[in-house]
Amino acid sequence: MEARADGPMGRMAAPPTTTTVSSADWDGRELVQETYHQVLFVDVDMTELTNTGCVFEECAFSNVRFNVSVHEDAMFLNCTFSRCSFFDATFKACKLTGSTFDGCSYGLLKVEGGDWSFTGLPGADLRGSAFHGVRLREADLSGARLEKAEVLRSDLSGAWLNGADLTGCDLRGSDLSDLDPSTVTLKKAIIDSFQATVVATALGFDVRA
Repeated sequence: MEARADGPMGRMAAPPTTTTVSSADWDGRELVQETYHQVLFVDVDMTELTNTGCVFEECAFSNVRFNVSVHEDAMFLNCTFSRCSFFDATFKACKLTGSTFDGCSYGLLKVEGGDWSFTGLPGADLRGSAFHGVRLREADLSGARLEKAEVLRSDLSGAWLNGADLTGCDLRGSDLSDLDPSTVTLKKAIIDSFQATVVATALGFDVRA
């Protein structure tokens, strides 16, 4: 992956776009296996949109409303999302590899399965969001707010979590092998017995049966 210069992993520059969709009303629209390449979406209302199997590659989304939308088996590859709203949006088995988010809101975001590796979510307010069975390898979650979120059975190997707030976050079943407990807030975070051993070892304890 190309280095991203302004974060722990660097940040991928916004891709160049060749066409623009501006101020469009896609509220409730059904998209099925459509393909968009290097498209700039500006001020588009995608509330309650249903997206099945569509591919967005190197697209840029600015001030787009994804509220209550449902995306299944879709791809958002190396896309950028700026000031977008994802309130109660659902992503099922989607691939967002290399995509970055800036200034977005995520209330009640639900992600079920899929690959979000190398995504950039630094400082994201993900309180109350749910990630179940998601691949988040080397994702940038530095400074993210994950209080009372659910990150269950997810792959966090190599993820950047420095400064993240995991207060009350349910992390059971997730890969915490690269977590540095000294760099995150873990008050009342929920983990399983195996993870407890991993965290204790990271803190320097000699764990014995």
